[in-house]
Amino acid sequence: MNRSSTDLPEQMARLSDIAASKHLTHGVLSGNEPPPRVALVRASRSIEPAAARWNVLPVRQLIDAATRRHEGDRAAADAWLAPRLHATLRMTRREAADSGLWNFLALVVAPDYVLWRHKGHTKEGERATADRFVGVHYKQTFARLWWAAEMFRDGDDYEPARVACGNQDVLNTILRLEIIDHRPTARAVVRLLEKGVVGTGREVNGLATAINTAASTLLYDVLAPDEGPDARAHRYWTDEAENAGPVPLDHLPTGPDDGRIPSESVDVLVRRFAALFTEAPIRGREKEQPVPAVPSQGVSLDKAYSPF
Repeated sequence: MNRSSTDLPEQMARLSDIAASKHLTHGVLSGNEPPPRVALVRASRSIEPAAARWNVLPVRQLIDAATRRHEGDRAAADAWLAPRLHATLRMTRREAADSGLWNFLALVVAPDYVLWRHKGHTKEGERATADRFVGVHYKQTFARLWWAAEMFRDGDDYEPARVACGNQDVLNTILRLEIIDHRPTARAVVRLLEKGVVGTGREVNGLATAINTAASTLLYDVLAPDEGPDARAHRYWTDEAENAGPVPLDHLPTGPDDGRIPSESVDVLVRRFAALFTEAPIRGREKEQPVPAVPSQGVSLDKAYSPF
């Protein structure tokens, strides 16, 4: 799977949805033919100014490491790769909102990884779906990992993101909710995973439905205040990419030191969400053990706008 570094462009670029989609043929989606790299590179726009944080080789090396380590369990690659991809591609939310970056990564830099991770059986045969190459942030192969790391990290601590990405239902369901842009909400969801209050797919989906429905009447950002990340500290983190070096492979990297989530706010929402989950209708729950007790101790996910 390892592509020669001579086949790769030196820097990331942006490939429009239209230009990318034009080349998502059946042959590309099935892996029977490679994407036309030369044509795709010509159709891409360079990122100006050039900077170390846009270097392609560290990203490609990281992707190769993910496949070597998780050949026996490809879904497990998500939890390993997400925080490291985020720490390697150091950018603001505004920059990450440009789908062109993710299109370029999927079709020019690592189309083989998209197929390795998401190729499955469909009505048309064994193939990856087009939205794994060109799609919304919670479906596209690399965008969903970067955004999951961004949404679920606690300041410079990627451990909550690792836990979140270890549950496919969190990635498939909760990541798409607008309320997850509120940091205490995201952290409270992961806390319930850590405590074992939720775990199965039905439980995660039931929790997602319950807290999302309640958000129409409960203002989570009022119940659980959060000043949000420090934009200046985050910018310093992106600017320091040139001096950062490669991310560690055997332990979690360190994220942007832009402020931890207030623990008091997380505690409030953990108790609230646990109560909502207890009352949520979940198929098969009557045959299971009671929901474990939790010890006492609207926001928009509009990727086109960001305070930093």
